Amino acid sequence: MSNDHSTTDAPDADSVLQEIERKRDLSGRIVLAVAAIGIAFSVFQLWLAARGSVLSVSLPIVGSVTLAKLQLLQINAVHVAFALVLTFLLYPASTGDGPVARRCKRLSEAATARLGSSHPVTRVINAVGAGLAWAVVDDDLDAVAPVDIAFAAVSALAAVYFITDFAEIRELRYLGLTAGRPLPTVWLGYLDVIRPVFDALSPVLNPAGALLGPLGHTSYALVLGAVGVVLVLEATRRAISLWLMCIVAAFIAYARFGYLIPQDVAYLQIISIPPFAWPEIIQNLWYNTENGVFGIPVTVSVQFIYVFILFGAFLEMSGAGQWFIDLAYGATGTRKGGPAKASILASGFMGTISGSSIANTVTTGAFTIPLMKRSGYRPEFAGAVEASASSGGQILPPVMGAAAFLIVQYTGTPFADVIVAATIPALVFFFGVWVMVHFEAGKEDIGGLGTDDLVSLRSHLRTGWFYLVPIGLLLYYLIVERLSVARSAWFTIVAIGALMALVAAYGDETRGLLGGVLTVVTGGTLLAEWLGGGSLVAVLTGGGAGAQPLGGAVAATLGELGWLAIAAGVITMALRPRADASLLGFDDAVDDTAGAVSAAVGRPSLAGNGLFRYGVFTLKSMEDGARTAVPVVIAVAAAGVIPGVISISGLGPNLVSLIQAVAGGSLVVVLAITAISSIILGMGMPTTVTYIILSVLLVPVLLPFGVPELAAHLYILYFGVIADITPPVAVAAYAAAGVAKSDPFDTGVEAFSLSLNKAIVPFAFVVTPGVMLLRRNAGSLPPGDQYSVVGVADLLDVGYSVPEVVLPIAGVVLGVVALAATVIGHVYTDVARAERVAYAGSALFLMAPTLIVTTANDVLGLLGVAGGQTGVVVDLGLRAIGLVVFAALLVRNRRASTAEEPAA
Repeated sequence: MSNDHSTTDAPDADSVLQEIERKRDLSGRIVLAVAAIGIAFSVFQLWLAARGSVLSVSLPIVGSVTLAKLQLLQINAVHVAFALVLTFLLYPASTGDGPVARRCKRLSEAATARLGSSHPVTRVINAVGAGLAWAVVDDDLDAVAPVDIAFAAVSALAAVYFITDFAEIRELRYLGLTAGRPLPTVWLGYLDVIRPVFDALSPVLNPAGALLGPLGHTSYALVLGAVGVVLVLEATRRAISLWLMCIVAAFIAYARFGYLIPQDVAYLQIISIPPFAWPEIIQNLWYNTENGVFGIPVTVSVQFIYVFILFGAFLEMSGAGQWFIDLAYGATGTRKGGPAKASILASGFMGTISGSSIANTVTTGAFTIPLMKRSGYRPEFAGAVEASASSGGQILPPVMGAAAFLIVQYTGTPFADVIVAATIPALVFFFGVWVMVHFEAGKEDIGGLGTDDLVSLRSHLRTGWFYLVPIGLLLYYLIVERLSVARSAWFTIVAIGALMALVAAYGDETRGLLGGVLTVVTGGTLLAEWLGGGSLVAVLTGGGAGAQPLGGAVAATLGELGWLAIAAGVITMALRPRADASLLGFDDAVDDTAGAVSAAVGRPSLAGNGLFRYGVFTLKSMEDGARTAVPVVIAVAAAGVIPGVISISGLGPNLVSLIQAVAGGSLVVVLAITAISSIILGMGMPTTVTYIILSVLLVPVLLPFGVPELAAHLYILYFGVIADITPPVAVAAYAAAGVAKSDPFDTGVEAFSLSLNKAIVPFAFVVTPGVMLLRRNAGSLPPGDQYSVVGVADLLDVGYSVPEVVLPIAGVVLGVVALAATVIGHVYTDVARAERVAYAGSALFLMAPTLIVTTANDVLGLLGVAGGQTGVVVDLGLRAIGLVVFAALLVRNRRASTAEEPAA
């Protein structure tokens, strides 16, 4: 199905993504180098997820061999170093079309025009320009420049220092960076192997060391820390945006020079800070796991974010992405406005595993947008639907975006509770978009696709049901077993590998062989565990621990079932490498890579080898996961600097006091400030970065108003996501416009309109926590413990659950329908302008009546009049008013539609 409708627009999608990301399209040996580094990055992260910080291997006969025991700072440093190296290899420093490059060209042209091409000054200018272009510029996005290799090498050196000289780093925490060994001493320590050569040449080398100038006597740790921070800034400029780099650099400059701000000027005195020297700043930004580059955001990336990105990569490379798109179209494609509804389902799912609104918009939109346009939707509306749904994937459980894992770390809330709390608001958002496209379809008389264009839902589920297993397992591990996020993702990745091994080995001629091999491998392992107390390999090599009870042996075998399935599949594919796998459907990227590699090694027939393709699938998933994770890791590393500066400077409490003073004790004003700040800061910036900055600055402002901590963090996340589809810098909407060939600004306006409920729902769950299934705990408790996720007993308590949970949720659901009528201007028939205003009012009364009362009380307070109390009775009364108005409007619209039918 996908091949029939997306091929003509796929090149446009690729070019749009290339234009936005400005990522290199490499070829030749450098591609192998990038792939090897990416795979090594993924292997490192998988090892951490499976084994923890102790890097050890179990070898036959030898037993367990410990390679390294890494501390958190070392792990974070290696994590960021991998991302830096890949950034400098994948993203160019310049393509020759930036403002600096243009000025250099104009300077050369001016010199040539005034002095002539043969003048010495012109020659020098041209020679310098040519040298800079050779060292820095990659105008075709297809080659790595010398400066990129140099930066990548220095990034790797930073990780080496953390691994080899961690004892010195520990000492410098107390002695200060200036007490570290100078650069020549450290490097001579690395070159101990050839020290006799250096000793012999010392009469020559010692004078040469003077060429280093002050660096010859400066602490290597200080130099490396300063260079490391600069490299993070440069990587941020390349992979994220110049805007974010400038913000982070401004905070670093503020940490150094903020003491110059006068303390006797009103308001300015709030941001004046004590003086800090560069060594203190660098130590806090580079050698710290609480704040700075390797602080909490990077720790979350190490423990949670990367492994879930890798989970998404394995799932996508397995072919699940296209399967879910086809499933969505098979389920909804024939309905009124079916293509747009299918786009919502497909993009929402893909958005949860991609982590990028832009990438999801372009890749999924290459298929969904042409179908929406073909069915009758306007290009701007089609692009807006895709952008709105794709950006919403970041708030949709179970995976959500990277910011969800930061919420877990910052609040100490179990991820399972975050999933539960975030589910209803996310579903309400997608339901609201669904209703809007339904009303638009009715307004424009847009039907669905023909059954010939769609897959059969029953046969599709029968041949691809196994794609649902990883999602189910992930939810089971997170919610039922309540395993850690990293362990849950690790087990699920193993499950994907096992499923794809079995699927790749399964066929009409191999099903018996596969079943037999699986039985033998599983039975052999059970016997080995029972009689020898270890795996089959361990027992055969003398490493068993001795006999154990049968129950323990069964449990141990079940724990290894994923690996046993992989082994059975691999053995079967090795025995029948050319067998047809009837259920196999790897992503096109896997097949393309398999074809390219087999052609490169001179054995094209390998592309049809099942075992070879499975190996390519595994390695391609690891590489793709690393490529996807690079901008996320760089973003959290750079953004971690800002909380670091706020922490060491003491700026946070001062800003909180300032915002509280400006708000005048009004929750509505604080919520408005937070929403506007999130949207403005998030324009063109990753949602994760927006969340990190504002969670530090604004969550402490919200908590004193009684806002649940989890609700406050999700509130910021929602508005950070909205920034992706808010003009004038609606990056996801503009990406969709490139695929839809529509006007970018109009597409952004449409996308923002479709996502209006994403802006109102956060207000609803902040003032009514029951919408998030949160209940206030009794007693005077710290902010993080004041609310907890409701349990079964809470839901069975009708006196609580009906007014606090059921009715508010019902109100929010009906409210988004009223909001859809407001935005689209159609329900059963067209809605008059005055009625649209009434629909908007009823939506607000249904969704957030407490907000109306709070605003009224604030206004009365300004007038010196005491406001009333907001209780359950008032809340339900206002919702009832909204319901009556909404029902009356629906009845009126229905009658108008009925009256038009005879005329039609």
